[in-house]
Amino acid sequence: MPREIINVQAGQAGNQVGESFWSMLLAEHGLDDDGFYKGDDPLQLPMVDVFFTEVEQANGPSKYVPRSVQIDLEEGVCSHIRSGKMGSLFRPDTFITGDSGAGNNWAKGFYTEGAELVDSILDIVRRQAESCDALQGFQMIHSLGGGTGAGLGSLLLSKFREVVFAEYPDRMVSTFSILPSPKVSETVVEPYNALLSIHQLVENSDLTMCIDNEALYDITVRTLKVKAPAFSDLNVLVSQVMCGKGPSYGYRGTDERHSPSDLRKLGLNLVPFPRLHFLMPSYAPFYDPTAKAFVRLSVSDLTSALFDRRSLLVACDPRFGRYLTAATIFRGKVSSQEAEHSVGELQRKNSNQFVEWIPDNVSVGLCSVPPVGQTQSATCLANSTAVQEVFQRTLTQFAVMFKRQAFLHWYTGEGMDQMEFSEAESNAHDLISEYQQYQEATLEADDQEEYEYEDGGIGHTGEDDVVE
Repeated sequence: MPREIINVQAGQAGNQVGESFWSMLLAEHGLDDDGFYKGDDPLQLPMVDVFFTEVEQANGPSKYVPRSVQIDLEEGVCSHIRSGKMGSLFRPDTFITGDSGAGNNWAKGFYTEGAELVDSILDIVRRQAESCDALQGFQMIHSLGGGTGAGLGSLLLSKFREVVFAEYPDRMVSTFSILPSPKVSETVVEPYNALLSIHQLVENSDLTMCIDNEALYDITVRTLKVKAPAFSDLNVLVSQVMCGKGPSYGYRGTDERHSPSDLRKLGLNLVPFPRLHFLMPSYAPFYDPTAKAFVRLSVSDLTSALFDRRSLLVACDPRFGRYLTAATIFRGKVSSQEAEHSVGELQRKNSNQFVEWIPDNVSVGLCSVPPVGQTQSATCLANSTAVQEVFQRTLTQFAVMFKRQAFLHWYTGEGMDQMEFSEAESNAHDLISEYQQYQEATLEADDQEEYEYEDGGIGHTGEDDVVE
């Protein structure tokens, strides 16, 4: 039986990415823009209940309605979705908007404008949860640089922990969080908004997929050869990763040993320490559409591309960190032996980039259903200490302004305490230190002997181990 996920998309960026995600998910499940099944593949519908609620119609086929809530503090983007091609797809009461907007101010989203909407949002989320048979958790799409996605998004995450989880304990919260980019910046206070959000994500999220516009822009220009990419071009890349990760709880795998997992199993394999749950997503293949006829990647090529910085959706270099864990998900006709061999081979060749004190730390998931329009693809969610580069970059920009208390009055004027800025700064320092600590940790001599003893004692061949 599929376990359901409730999607929450907040703010302009969250709703724009969400619109692209739902469009791609409809194609994956063979549904039209109104939510009616038009496909011809028997594998498309069995797991449709993960993100959709089936609503039986009196005269005609069932309609599949997204289990989603669309939120913004101004009406623009939600009105665009309502009046667009998917306008009749969503339940009308799942659009919740304000009037005045957050003005790129985190405090407005968290304390004033956003706080006024939070009760009505939680009512809709509760209603969605009550109709689920086996709710596995929540997925939030938001940006950390603005006011609504960052401020109201952070408030909702804390309310999920405080209120919703009291009624539905032991549920997972995953986020797709778009971080400010060093080069693609829209507002001067982005470092404030981002660090205040990261402070909340550390405590209130179980899995956070880090994405930024600079990395998306580079992929679009350099690899896809789009000279002047629009946000819609960038959003498609995020959707590909979201749907590439989707098979891990949205389709049946090729066999039980490699059947894709749900959110909890994904977290269990990827998060060795509760605070270190910030993941770097990557996808392959990215290629110039005009060269599609000439692209034929082997499983080994897909695997290598996943661990190449040019395939990452966040602007940091994995060569400057070490992988704690990673989950790879292959789609299409890929044999388990071939996938395991290519992943194991990559680990052996780059063993210094993987921590040796977590053996077999790259999991392999398989899904026989390829993405729409492709024969094969692969997605990776990596927990690497290199992600500290993103936090360090934001912290440096934050500290320069906060030292002189620049723009602070806009936040304190909304009832925010200056101490919260200090706490967020301190928490970011601690987070970076923790990543650095585990990057430098090595397998002690006693651990090495015990590991080798266990390795031989249970008859394991050690073929896939990082340390041989």
